[in-house]
Amino acid sequence: MFNDISGKYDFLNHFLSLGVDYRWRRKFVRSLAAFKPRRILDVATGTGDLAVLISSLDQAAVTGIDLAANMLAIAEKKILDKGLNDRITFRQADAENIPFPDDSFDAVTVAFGVRNFEDLEKGLSEMRRVLKPGGVMMILEFSHPASFPWKQGYGFYSRYVIPFVGRMVSKNKNAYSYLPESVAAFPSGNDFLEVLQRVGLRKTTQNTLTFGISTIYTGEK
Repeated sequence: MFNDISGKYDFLNHFLSLGVDYRWRRKFVRSLAAFKPRRILDVATGTGDLAVLISSLDQAAVTGIDLAANMLAIAEKKILDKGLNDRITFRQADAENIPFPDDSFDAVTVAFGVRNFEDLEKGLSEMRRVLKPGGVMMILEFSHPASFPWKQGYGFYSRYVIPFVGRMVSKNKNAYSYLPESVAAFPSGNDFLEVLQRVGLRKTTQNTLTFGISTIYTGEK
């Protein structure tokens, strides 16, 4: 599915979020900067938007992994166009079987990808495995607004508007119907913090964004 929509993926992300996703990623990277990581693994990197932003951190070397070859092809072109191929490398790999040794990275990140893991706890455990002791895991993911009118408004927008526009632009009838379904099924807030704790993370925190539409989760090894 992600290979099929790769050519329209960036446009639809920015269009359907009304550009707010740019602000979410920038806030995410500002939060990450406080940990001063040098070697970072970006899981489910997609077309590399987050990896590009992370590469602006001081002395950062970023490795991005994703299963979808077509998404990675766009990411590779992006870093060549931006002259970042000395700071970012990409590799086709499965988040649930990360091909790096234990204790390899200062930080492991993922934006809007963990809800796509087939086995959530296995993927998170793999991410923790490749973290160095004291390293940080940061996750940006959609969540469930709880207060009126954001809960009702976002529910309508995600259930009806996003799938309709997504189908029209991407020509894939399943991709953007899958989005609201996957968000609705995903544990958010304290429920997700409990998952992070179960896989062995400590100092877990959450920071909700834009009335709870998305959340930054942080945990340390």
